[in-house]
Amino acid sequence: MRTRTELGSALRAWRESIGPADVGLPAGGRRRVAGLRREELALMADISFDYLVQLEQGRATNPSPPVLRALAEVLRLNAVDREVLYRLAGSAVPPSGSVPREIPAGVQRMIDRMSDTPVAVFTATWDAVQWNPLWGELFGTPTVLDSRAGDHALARNMIWGHFAAEAPAGASGVERDAAHTDAFERMMVSDLRRAADRYPDDRAVAELIDGLRTSPRFDELWARYETLPLEGSHKTIVHPELGPITVDCDILAIERADLHIVLNWAVPGTRHAAKLDALRERAVTAAH
Repeated sequence: MRTRTELGSALRAWRESIGPADVGLPAGGRRRVAGLRREELALMADISFDYLVQLEQGRATNPSPPVLRALAEVLRLNAVDREVLYRLAGSAVPPSGSVPREIPAGVQRMIDRMSDTPVAVFTATWDAVQWNPLWGELFGTPTVLDSRAGDHALARNMIWGHFAAEAPAGASGVERDAAHTDAFERMMVSDLRRAADRYPDDRAVAELIDGLRTSPRFDELWARYETLPLEGSHKTIVHPELGPITVDCDILAIERADLHIVLNWAVPGTRHAAKLDALRERAVTAAH
């Protein structure tokens, strides 16, 4: 009963948060509700008004997958809200297409303010989709490294780069001690498995995993079926000119866009922080 009530509350909240203009309806005239009327949602989802009332009041149980799909489309639910809808309805979440690569405007503004930190944005399967100049100075710009790797699509994938690829000439290397290496590898394989579960119809994901399974270490970890949270890490980046730079790495998960933001920090006042400062000045000079 509690789940049915939550489903009704969620449907009402989503209906009231989306405007008529968002779904192609005229926005003029006086409206008693800020969002869609029940009759508008019912009509666009091709269900009866009475059935929608029953759903919102928790009197209807187990809406069918076609009804859930129609409601999700009309309400413009993102991937996270869509999963919530199906879970509250007691239904399995169907495949959701390809791994998203688009960076929302709000996330982009946040990234733009982090010019003093090496920052990169990765997809759910750890393809790099954006990086700031300081990241490029620290690790090497992925677009440049692409030309030195065989498969451009795989060259920007962090997991592929760790398990299956040779470091391109002139790129920075990454070193971790045994404990941090083990934790990093298990975390990344676990996160890739979660992405594969969310996007079972994305061919690129299946091809990535098939290629990675030629790595004995990846294949061993893949067979464990571990579920681990994303956590920060500690590593040393061996820059081709400045030498070792030890940093702490944090990962921010942007659930609605299904993206990862990776940030690297050096302890203030250390020689490692001074090397990052030098790279930062170089990035600023190159930008001008």
